[in-house]
Amino acid sequence: MKFILKTLLSAIAVVILSKVLPGVGVDSYTTAIIVAIVLSLLNFIVKPILVILTLPITIITLGLFLLIVNALIIVLADSFIPGFTVNSIWWALLFSLLLSFLQSILFSILKEDKKR
Repeated sequence: MKFILKTLLSAIAVVILSKVLPGVGVDSYTTAIIVAIVLSLLNFIVKPILVILTLPITIITLGLFLLIVNALIIVLADSFIPGFTVNSIWWALLFSLLLSFLQSILFSILKEDKKR
């Protein structure tokens, strides 16, 4: 149940960001849900491998290269999902930063509701 709620909140964040950012597009709400699921799967499977492979450059850049890894995950999701478009790596970088920020806000609201 918690996974479904987090996925729906992530899909809402994807829709909001696709309306705000001109370089990111989502065709429908169903596509946004698919984007949320694919991003969670890519973050679970591919991201740890990329983090291990890019560990030396991540250490040299004091962790800033992880932002590029997140943007690459977004571009990878763009290539998998037909209704999801990201125009460049820079839009993917901005999208990943804002998505993380928006998800943290939405997930904190979800945690506050459970405490009551």
